[in-house]
Amino acid sequence: MRLLEGLVRPYAWGSRTAIATIRGRRTPSAHPEAELWFGAHPAGQSQCLADADHPARSLLAEIEADPPAALGPAVIDEFGVRLPYLLKVLAADEPLSLQAHPSAEQAAEGFTRENAAGIRIDSPERNYRDRWHKPEVVLAMTPFDALAGFRDPARTVDLLRELSLPALDPYLGMIAGQPDCDGLRALFTTWITLPEAVLASLVPAVIDAAVAVAAGGESEFGAELRTLLELGEAYPRDPGVLASLLLNRIHLNPGEALYLAAGNLHAYLRGTAVEVMANSDNVLRGGLTPKHIDVPELLRVLDFTPVSPAQLSPTESVLGAERIYTTPAPEFRLSRVDLDGTGMHLPATISFDMPGPQILAVTAGRIDVRGGGTVVTADSGQAVWLADADPDVIVAAASSKATFYRARVPG
Repeated sequence: MRLLEGLVRPYAWGSRTAIATIRGRRTPSAHPEAELWFGAHPAGQSQCLADADHPARSLLAEIEADPPAALGPAVIDEFGVRLPYLLKVLAADEPLSLQAHPSAEQAAEGFTRENAAGIRIDSPERNYRDRWHKPEVVLAMTPFDALAGFRDPARTVDLLRELSLPALDPYLGMIAGQPDCDGLRALFTTWITLPEAVLASLVPAVIDAAVAVAAGGESEFGAELRTLLELGEAYPRDPGVLASLLLNRIHLNPGEALYLAAGNLHAYLRGTAVEVMANSDNVLRGGLTPKHIDVPELLRVLDFTPVSPAQLSPTESVLGAERIYTTPAPEFRLSRVDLDGTGMHLPATISFDMPGPQILAVTAGRIDVRGGGTVVTADSGQAVWLADADPDVIVAAASSKATFYRARVPG
Protein backbone atom coordinates (compact mmCIF):
# COMPACT_ATOMS: atom_id res chain seq x y z
CA MET A 1 0.00 0.00 0.00
CA ARG A 2 1.30 3.43 -0.89
CA LEU A 3 -0.08 6.94 -0.38
CA LEU A 4 -0.48 8.70 -3.74
CA GLU A 5 -0.24 12.39 -4.57
CA GLY A 6 -2.10 13.27 -7.76
CA LEU A 7 -0.84 15.40 -10.63
CA VAL A 8 -2.77 18.60 -11.44
CA ARG A 9 -3.16 19.46 -15.13
CA PRO A 10 -3.71 23.24 -15.61
CA TYR A 11 -5.69 23.37 -18.87
CA ALA A 12 -7.43 26.64 -19.74
CA TRP A 13 -10.95 25.17 -19.47
CA GLY A 14 -10.44 24.14 -15.86
CA SER A 15 -11.80 25.50 -12.59
CA ARG A 16 -10.02 27.75 -10.12
CA THR A 17 -12.01 26.36 -7.19
CA ALA A 18 -13.18 22.74 -7.61
CA ILE A 19 -9.92 20.80 -7.44
CA ALA A 20 -8.35 23.29 -5.03
CA THR A 21 -11.30 22.78 -2.66
CA ILE A 22 -11.03 18.99 -2.87
CA ARG A 23 -7.31 19.23 -2.06
CA GLY A 24 -7.88 21.68 0.80
CA ARG A 25 -5.93 24.45 -0.94
CA ARG A 26 -6.58 28.18 -1.10
CA THR A 27 -9.19 29.31 -3.61
CA PRO A 28 -9.23 30.66 -6.20
CA SER A 29 -6.12 28.91 -7.47
CA ALA A 30 -3.49 30.91 -9.36
CA HIS A 31 -4.32 29.08 -12.60
CA PRO A 32 -7.26 27.01 -13.86
CA GLU A 33 -6.97 23.43 -12.60
CA ALA A 34 -8.67 21.07 -15.04
CA GLU A 35 -7.72 17.53 -14.03
CA LEU A 36 -6.20 15.69 -11.07
CA TRP A 37 -4.56 12.49 -12.33
CA PHE A 38 -4.12 9.30 -10.31
CA GLY A 39 -2.34 6.69 -12.36
CA ALA A 40 0.80 5.65 -14.19
CA HIS A 41 0.38 7.28 -17.59
CA PRO A 42 3.80 8.28 -18.99
CA ALA A 43 2.46 11.78 -19.75
CA GLY A 44 1.41 12.42 -16.15
CA GLN A 45 2.28 10.21 -13.20
CA SER A 46 1.06 10.12 -9.63
CA GLN A 47 3.75 10.09 -6.97
CA CYS A 48 4.04 7.46 -4.24
CA LEU A 49 4.97 9.50 -1.17
CA ALA A 50 7.87 8.44 1.02
CA ASP A 51 7.14 6.46 4.17
CA ALA A 52 9.15 4.57 6.81
CA ASP A 53 9.78 1.65 4.47
CA HIS A 54 9.83 3.20 0.99
CA PRO A 55 11.39 6.16 -0.81
CA ALA A 56 9.27 8.53 -2.86
CA ARG A 57 8.91 7.57 -6.52
CA SER A 58 6.38 7.68 -9.31
CA LEU A 59 3.65 5.07 -9.51
CA LEU A 60 5.05 4.06 -12.89
CA ALA A 61 8.44 3.37 -11.27
CA GLU A 62 6.69 1.49 -8.45
CA ILE A 63 5.00 -0.79 -10.98
CA GLU A 64 8.11 -1.28 -13.11
CA ALA A 65 10.16 -2.25 -10.04
CA ASP A 66 8.10 -5.43 -9.56
CA PRO A 67 5.34 -5.87 -12.18
CA PRO A 68 3.99 -9.23 -10.94
CA ALA A 69 3.58 -7.92 -7.39
CA ALA A 70 2.08 -4.62 -8.56
CA LEU A 71 -0.27 -5.85 -11.28
CA GLY A 72 -0.69 -9.58 -10.81
CA PRO A 73 -0.33 -12.28 -13.48
CA ALA A 74 -3.91 -11.98 -14.76
CA VAL A 75 -3.52 -8.27 -15.58
CA ILE A 76 -0.10 -8.78 -17.15
CA ASP A 77 -1.40 -11.63 -19.30
CA GLU A 78 -4.27 -9.47 -20.64
CA PHE A 79 -2.76 -5.97 -20.80
CA GLY A 80 1.00 -6.37 -20.55
CA VAL A 81 3.26 -4.66 -18.03
CA ARG A 82 1.14 -1.53 -17.66
CA LEU A 83 -1.63 -0.27 -15.40
CA PRO A 84 -4.58 -0.55 -17.80
CA TYR A 85 -6.58 2.41 -16.47
CA LEU A 86 -6.21 6.05 -15.47
CA LEU A 87 -8.37 7.73 -12.82
CA LYS A 88 -8.97 11.50 -12.88
CA VAL A 89 -10.96 14.20 -11.14
CA LEU A 90 -12.17 16.48 -13.94
CA ALA A 91 -13.31 20.06 -13.27
CA ALA A 92 -14.66 21.98 -16.28
CA ASP A 93 -15.66 25.63 -16.11
CA GLU A 94 -15.67 25.86 -19.93
CA PRO A 95 -16.44 23.32 -22.68
CA LEU A 96 -13.82 20.81 -23.71
CA SER A 97 -13.11 20.06 -27.36
CA LEU A 98 -15.49 17.99 -29.47
CA GLN A 99 -13.73 14.63 -29.71
CA ALA A 100 -13.87 10.87 -30.15
CA HIS A 101 -11.57 7.97 -29.36
CA PRO A 102 -10.55 5.04 -31.60
CA SER A 103 -11.26 1.35 -31.11
CA ALA A 104 -8.41 -0.95 -30.12
CA GLU A 105 -7.96 -2.07 -33.73
CA GLN A 106 -8.02 1.50 -35.07
CA ALA A 107 -5.54 2.67 -32.43
CA ALA A 108 -3.07 -0.11 -33.15
CA GLU A 109 -3.26 0.46 -36.91
CA GLY A 110 -3.05 4.25 -36.60
CA PHE A 111 -0.09 4.11 -34.21
CA THR A 112 1.82 1.78 -36.54
CA ARG A 113 0.95 3.90 -39.58
CA GLU A 114 2.09 7.19 -38.01
CA ASN A 115 5.30 5.58 -36.76
CA ALA A 116 6.04 4.38 -40.28
CA ALA A 117 5.38 7.89 -41.58
CA GLY A 118 8.01 9.26 -39.19
CA ILE A 119 5.62 11.55 -37.25
CA ARG A 120 7.14 12.34 -33.85
CA ILE A 121 5.18 11.15 -30.81
CA ASP A 122 5.14 14.71 -29.43
CA SER A 123 4.15 16.32 -32.75
CA PRO A 124 0.96 18.42 -32.62
CA GLU A 125 0.00 16.70 -35.91
CA ARG A 126 0.09 13.28 -34.27
CA ASN A 127 -3.27 11.51 -33.79
CA TYR A 128 -2.12 8.27 -32.16
CA ARG A 129 0.35 8.58 -29.29
CA ASP A 130 -0.01 4.93 -28.25
CA ARG A 131 -1.59 1.73 -29.56
CA TRP A 132 -4.48 1.56 -27.08
CA HIS A 133 -8.15 2.40 -27.21
CA LYS A 134 -9.74 4.80 -24.71
CA PRO A 135 -13.23 3.92 -23.48
CA GLU A 136 -14.16 6.05 -20.48
CA VAL A 137 -16.78 6.48 -17.78
CA VAL A 138 -17.52 9.83 -16.16
CA LEU A 139 -19.34 9.96 -12.80
CA ALA A 140 -20.77 13.32 -11.75
CA MET A 141 -19.74 14.83 -8.40
CA THR A 142 -21.67 18.04 -9.11
CA PRO A 143 -24.33 18.80 -11.74
CA PHE A 144 -22.52 17.92 -14.96
CA ASP A 145 -23.42 18.72 -18.57
CA ALA A 146 -22.20 17.04 -21.73
CA LEU A 147 -22.84 16.49 -25.40
CA ALA A 148 -22.57 12.78 -26.22
CA GLY A 149 -23.66 10.48 -29.02
CA PHE A 150 -25.67 11.27 -32.12
CA ARG A 151 -29.31 12.01 -31.29
CA ASP A 152 -32.26 10.26 -32.95
CA PRO A 153 -32.29 11.95 -36.41
CA ALA A 154 -36.05 12.53 -36.22
CA ARG A 155 -35.52 14.68 -33.13
CA THR A 156 -32.73 16.57 -34.88
CA VAL A 157 -35.11 17.30 -37.77
CA ASP A 158 -37.56 18.77 -35.22
CA LEU A 159 -34.81 20.95 -33.74
CA LEU A 160 -33.63 22.27 -37.12
CA ARG A 161 -37.20 23.00 -38.17
CA GLU A 162 -37.80 24.94 -34.95
CA LEU A 163 -34.92 27.26 -35.87
CA SER A 164 -36.85 28.26 -39.04
CA LEU A 165 -33.70 29.42 -40.80
CA PRO A 166 -33.73 29.33 -44.63
CA ALA A 167 -29.94 28.98 -44.71
CA LEU A 168 -30.35 25.63 -42.93
CA ASP A 169 -32.87 24.25 -45.42
CA PRO A 170 -30.34 22.38 -47.62
CA TYR A 171 -28.88 20.70 -44.54
CA LEU A 172 -32.30 20.00 -43.06
CA GLY A 173 -33.19 18.28 -46.31
CA MET A 174 -30.16 16.00 -46.03
CA ILE A 175 -31.17 14.58 -42.64
CA ALA A 176 -34.96 14.69 -43.23
CA GLY A 177 -34.55 12.75 -46.46
CA GLN A 178 -32.31 10.13 -44.85
CA PRO A 179 -33.00 10.04 -41.07
CA ASP A 180 -30.47 7.35 -40.20
CA CYS A 181 -26.75 6.88 -39.56
CA ASP A 182 -25.94 7.49 -43.24
CA GLY A 183 -27.82 10.79 -43.19
CA LEU A 184 -26.01 11.80 -40.00
CA ARG A 185 -22.67 10.95 -41.57
CA ALA A 186 -23.49 12.98 -44.68
CA LEU A 187 -24.64 16.03 -42.73
CA PHE A 188 -21.79 15.97 -40.20
CA THR A 189 -19.23 15.51 -42.99
CA THR A 190 -20.73 18.45 -44.90
CA TRP A 191 -20.68 20.73 -41.87
CA ILE A 192 -17.18 19.87 -40.67
CA THR A 193 -15.73 20.50 -44.15
CA LEU A 194 -17.52 23.80 -44.88
CA PRO A 195 -15.18 26.59 -46.06
CA GLU A 196 -14.41 29.19 -43.43
CA ALA A 197 -16.18 31.86 -45.50
CA VAL A 198 -19.41 29.85 -45.34
CA LEU A 199 -19.00 29.21 -41.61
CA ALA A 200 -18.44 32.92 -41.02
CA SER A 201 -21.98 33.64 -42.18
CA LEU A 202 -23.81 30.39 -41.32
CA VAL A 203 -22.80 30.04 -37.65
CA PRO A 204 -23.88 33.61 -36.70
CA ALA A 205 -27.15 33.12 -38.60
CA VAL A 206 -27.86 29.92 -36.66
CA ILE A 207 -27.08 31.72 -33.42
CA ASP A 208 -29.45 34.56 -34.30
CA ALA A 209 -32.17 32.02 -35.09
CA ALA A 210 -31.62 30.35 -31.70
CA VAL A 211 -31.90 33.72 -29.96
CA ALA A 212 -35.20 34.36 -31.76
CA VAL A 213 -36.58 30.98 -30.69
CA ALA A 214 -35.53 31.58 -27.10
CA ALA A 215 -37.10 35.03 -27.12
CA GLY A 216 -40.35 33.59 -28.40
CA GLY A 217 -41.00 31.57 -25.26
CA GLU A 218 -40.41 28.10 -23.88
CA SER A 219 -38.87 25.54 -26.26
CA GLU A 220 -38.55 21.80 -25.77
CA PHE A 221 -34.99 22.24 -27.01
CA GLY A 222 -34.13 24.98 -24.53
CA ALA A 223 -31.01 23.25 -23.16
CA GLU A 224 -29.72 22.50 -26.67
CA LEU A 225 -30.23 26.11 -27.77
CA ARG A 226 -28.52 27.53 -24.68
CA THR A 227 -25.55 25.27 -25.35
CA LEU A 228 -25.50 26.38 -28.99
CA LEU A 229 -25.39 30.03 -27.89
CA GLU A 230 -22.59 29.40 -25.39
CA LEU A 231 -20.49 27.53 -27.93
CA GLY A 232 -21.19 30.08 -30.65
CA GLU A 233 -20.01 32.92 -28.45
CA ALA A 234 -16.73 31.14 -27.70
CA TYR A 235 -16.18 29.68 -31.21
CA PRO A 236 -18.04 31.92 -33.71
CA ARG A 237 -16.59 30.28 -36.85
CA ASP A 238 -16.22 26.70 -35.65
CA PRO A 239 -18.06 23.79 -37.33
CA GLY A 240 -18.30 22.19 -33.90
CA VAL A 241 -21.01 24.72 -33.06
CA LEU A 242 -23.15 23.26 -35.85
CA ALA A 243 -22.21 19.70 -34.89
CA SER A 244 -23.57 20.29 -31.39
CA LEU A 245 -27.05 20.35 -32.97
CA LEU A 246 -26.68 16.66 -33.85
CA LEU A 247 -25.73 15.36 -30.39
CA ASN A 248 -27.60 14.41 -27.24
CA ARG A 249 -27.49 17.20 -24.67
CA ILE A 250 -27.11 15.31 -21.38
CA HIS A 251 -27.40 16.55 -17.80
CA LEU A 252 -26.05 14.36 -15.00
CA ASN A 253 -27.01 14.84 -11.38
CA PRO A 254 -24.41 13.92 -8.73
CA GLY A 255 -24.06 10.15 -8.66
CA GLU A 256 -25.15 9.67 -12.29
CA ALA A 257 -22.70 8.42 -14.87
CA LEU A 258 -22.02 8.29 -18.61
CA TYR A 259 -20.08 5.61 -20.49
CA LEU A 260 -18.42 6.49 -23.80
CA ALA A 261 -17.22 3.68 -26.03
CA ALA A 262 -15.02 3.96 -29.11
CA GLY A 263 -16.32 6.25 -31.86
CA ASN A 264 -18.66 8.26 -29.62
CA LEU A 265 -18.50 11.97 -30.50
CA HIS A 266 -18.70 14.00 -27.29
CA ALA A 267 -17.78 17.18 -25.47
CA TYR A 268 -17.93 17.79 -21.73
CA LEU A 269 -19.44 21.20 -21.08
CA ARG A 270 -19.36 22.03 -17.38
CA GLY A 271 -19.12 20.42 -13.96
CA THR A 272 -16.92 18.31 -11.70
CA ALA A 273 -16.71 14.54 -12.07
CA VAL A 274 -14.56 11.49 -11.51
CA GLU A 275 -13.43 9.91 -14.75
CA VAL A 276 -11.84 6.52 -15.34
CA MET A 277 -10.55 5.53 -18.76
CA ALA A 278 -8.32 3.02 -20.44
CA ASN A 279 -4.72 4.18 -20.05
CA SER A 280 -4.39 5.94 -23.42
CA ASP A 281 -3.84 9.41 -24.85
CA ASN A 282 -5.50 8.91 -28.26
CA VAL A 283 -7.92 11.72 -29.13
CA LEU A 284 -9.43 12.64 -32.52
CA ARG A 285 -10.82 16.19 -32.31
CA GLY A 286 -13.73 17.55 -34.30
CA GLY A 287 -14.00 21.17 -33.24
CA LEU A 288 -14.28 23.66 -30.37
CA THR A 289 -10.51 23.78 -30.10
CA PRO A 290 -7.46 25.46 -31.66
CA LYS A 291 -5.65 22.09 -31.61
CA HIS A 292 -5.03 19.80 -34.57
CA ILE A 293 -8.12 18.42 -36.33
CA ASP A 294 -7.67 15.57 -38.82
CA VAL A 295 -11.08 15.36 -40.50
CA PRO A 296 -10.49 12.17 -42.57
CA GLU A 297 -9.15 10.32 -39.53
CA LEU A 298 -11.99 11.54 -37.33
CA LEU A 299 -14.54 10.35 -39.89
CA ARG A 300 -12.79 6.99 -39.98
CA VAL A 301 -13.31 6.38 -36.26
CA LEU A 302 -16.72 7.97 -35.66
CA ASP A 303 -19.75 5.80 -34.97
CA PHE A 304 -22.83 7.52 -36.43
CA THR A 305 -25.31 5.05 -34.95
CA PRO A 306 -27.94 7.12 -33.09
CA VAL A 307 -28.12 6.49 -29.34
CA SER A 308 -30.33 7.68 -26.52
CA PRO A 309 -28.94 9.04 -23.24
CA ALA A 310 -30.22 5.91 -21.49
CA GLN A 311 -28.05 3.75 -23.76
CA LEU A 312 -24.97 5.64 -22.56
CA SER A 313 -25.61 4.93 -18.87
CA PRO A 314 -23.55 2.23 -17.14
CA THR A 315 -25.25 -0.45 -15.08
CA GLU A 316 -25.46 0.47 -11.39
CA SER A 317 -25.51 -1.88 -8.43
CA VAL A 318 -25.07 -1.46 -4.69
CA LEU A 319 -23.02 -3.71 -2.42
CA GLY A 320 -23.13 -2.38 1.13
CA ALA A 321 -21.55 1.08 1.16
CA GLU A 322 -20.24 0.68 -2.40
CA ARG A 323 -22.14 1.84 -5.50
CA ILE A 324 -20.67 0.09 -8.53
CA TYR A 325 -20.82 1.35 -12.14
CA THR A 326 -20.32 -1.53 -14.57
CA THR A 327 -19.40 -0.97 -18.22
CA PRO A 328 -18.21 -3.25 -21.06
CA ALA A 329 -14.63 -1.94 -20.73
CA PRO A 330 -12.25 -4.76 -19.69
CA GLU A 331 -9.66 -2.31 -18.33
CA PHE A 332 -11.57 -0.76 -15.43
CA ARG A 333 -14.49 -0.74 -13.06
CA LEU A 334 -15.42 2.37 -11.06
CA SER A 335 -17.32 2.60 -7.79
CA ARG A 336 -18.14 5.21 -5.17
CA VAL A 337 -18.01 4.58 -1.42
CA ASP A 338 -19.54 6.84 1.24
CA LEU A 339 -18.58 6.16 4.86
CA ASP A 340 -19.81 7.70 8.11
CA GLY A 341 -17.24 7.93 10.87
CA THR A 342 -19.99 7.98 13.47
CA GLY A 343 -21.67 4.87 12.06
CA MET A 344 -25.07 6.48 12.55
CA HIS A 345 -26.27 6.86 8.98
CA LEU A 346 -23.81 4.90 6.85
CA PRO A 347 -21.25 2.15 7.54
CA ALA A 348 -18.03 3.36 9.15
CA THR A 349 -15.89 0.71 7.43
CA ILE A 350 -15.77 -1.44 4.32
CA SER A 351 -13.53 -4.41 3.54
CA PHE A 352 -11.97 -5.26 0.18
CA ASP A 353 -10.72 -8.78 -0.40
CA MET A 354 -10.36 -8.40 -4.16
CA PRO A 355 -6.85 -8.50 -5.69
CA GLY A 356 -5.25 -5.35 -7.05
CA PRO A 357 -4.23 -3.26 -8.78
CA GLN A 358 -6.58 -0.71 -7.23
CA ILE A 359 -6.63 3.03 -6.61
CA LEU A 360 -8.80 4.59 -3.89
CA ALA A 361 -9.12 8.35 -4.54
CA VAL A 362 -10.52 10.44 -1.67
CA THR A 363 -12.66 13.46 -2.56
CA ALA A 364 -14.12 14.32 0.87
CA GLY A 365 -13.00 13.69 4.44
CA ARG A 366 -10.23 11.23 5.36
CA ILE A 367 -9.83 7.46 5.28
CA ASP A 368 -7.59 4.91 7.00
CA VAL A 369 -6.66 1.86 4.93
CA ARG A 370 -5.53 -1.06 7.12
CA GLY A 371 -3.97 -4.30 5.96
CA GLY A 372 -1.18 -6.64 7.07
CA GLY A 373 -0.40 -4.53 10.11
CA THR A 374 0.03 -1.36 8.05
CA VAL A 375 -2.16 1.75 8.09
CA VAL A 376 -2.17 4.36 5.32
CA THR A 377 -4.15 7.56 5.92
CA ALA A 378 -5.35 9.56 2.91
CA ASP A 379 -6.89 13.03 3.05
CA SER A 380 -9.24 14.54 0.51
CA GLY A 381 -7.33 15.06 -2.73
CA GLN A 382 -5.02 12.08 -2.12
CA ALA A 383 -5.30 8.40 -3.03
CA VAL A 384 -4.10 4.99 -1.92
CA TRP A 385 -2.44 2.50 -4.26
CA LEU A 386 -3.19 -1.18 -3.58
CA ALA A 387 -0.92 -3.58 -5.41
CA ASP A 388 -1.99 -7.08 -6.37
CA ALA A 389 0.37 -8.55 -3.76
CA ASP A 390 -1.02 -6.40 -0.93
CA PRO A 391 -3.14 -8.13 1.72
CA ASP A 392 -6.90 -7.71 2.05
CA VAL A 393 -7.74 -4.31 3.50
CA ILE A 394 -10.31 -2.63 5.70
CA VAL A 395 -11.08 1.00 4.85
CA ALA A 396 -12.43 3.14 7.69
CA ALA A 397 -13.70 6.70 7.79
CA ALA A 398 -11.17 8.78 9.73
CA SER A 399 -13.52 11.78 9.74
CA SER A 400 -17.23 12.25 10.34
CA LYS A 401 -17.91 11.72 6.62
CA ALA A 402 -15.66 10.33 3.92
CA THR A 403 -16.12 9.71 0.20
CA PHE A 404 -13.73 7.89 -2.07
CA TYR A 405 -13.78 6.42 -5.56
CA ARG A 406 -12.39 2.96 -6.26
CA ALA A 407 -10.87 2.03 -9.61
CA ARG A 408 -9.89 -1.55 -10.31
CA VAL A 409 -9.63 -4.08 -13.10
CA PRO A 410 -12.84 -6.11 -13.28
CA GLY A 411 -12.59 -9.63 -11.87
